[in-house]
Amino acid sequence: MDRRSALLILFAAALLLSSCAFSGAKKAPEESPAESTLADDLEVHFFNAGKADAILLTTGESAVLIDAGEKGFGKTILAYLEERSIEKLDYLIVTHFDKDHVGGAAKVLNSIPVGTVLQNGSPKDSEEYKKYVRALSGAGIEPLTVRERLSFTLDGVQYTVDPPRRAEYAADTSNNSSLIVSVQNGENRFLFLGDAQTERLSEFLDADAAAYDVLKLPHHGKDEPLLSALLASAKPGYAVITSSDGEPESAAVVETLNAAGVQVLLTREGAVTFQSDGETLRLIP
Repeated sequence: MDRRSALLILFAAALLLSSCAFSGAKKAPEESPAESTLADDLEVHFFNAGKADAILLTTGESAVLIDAGEKGFGKTILAYLEERSIEKLDYLIVTHFDKDHVGGAAKVLNSIPVGTVLQNGSPKDSEEYKKYVRALSGAGIEPLTVRERLSFTLDGVQYTVDPPRRAEYAADTSNNSSLIVSVQNGENRFLFLGDAQTERLSEFLDADAAAYDVLKLPHHGKDEPLLSALLASAKPGYAVITSSDGEPESAAVVETLNAAGVQVLLTREGAVTFQSDGETLRLIP
């Protein structure tokens, strides 16, 4: 047998052995279609923080704070976390830097671990903002300025953070630069609009046509020309307004909500808390 024939025989034998080996090996499991996840214990708590926003979303394994009220309100947030044995925040989302949204953030950052901080890109020259920046530095946190739509999932709950499309707005750049946060847990959906005003709402509505069960009304229930369009798009069952007795919500806004069949909940009358299991949504005392 010549050398060429011997090599061909050896090659054929190797192929046969290889085929037998693979036929007897376990196949890698095929990936099943991704199943939608949800949390059966999501709690969404709107603090009674006066004319200010502070909203905490928790499950058994996660905690997210959206805004932190005015200066001094951080203590109330921390007390609430301690009562529930929550020792860290996965995310702190600062929708914008007005004092009634960022004021309590420094106290929170100075007191408990925070995994990720999301913020908008319109800083303010205020003492509250400066304290927030110092607290970030002290905690060794580099905040993420959201410039493109960002999504993440925590313990089955899906969060989407929508940033402003412009650096400047014709009216009230600070409010109109609000990050808008949508949250979905199974069939239950929440929308938190910060202090978005007409220009910001318009660009958001152009990009988002989803329906929501709960709507955190923008700008503490002040008159908004796009309110009817917002309600027609979002179709909420509930609207939460963060206002105070000294600076109450617009009566016209409440009238519009009532006419649309939306249940109005005012934090000035007490904290508002929802529980979601991904299928049903209920208010708890």
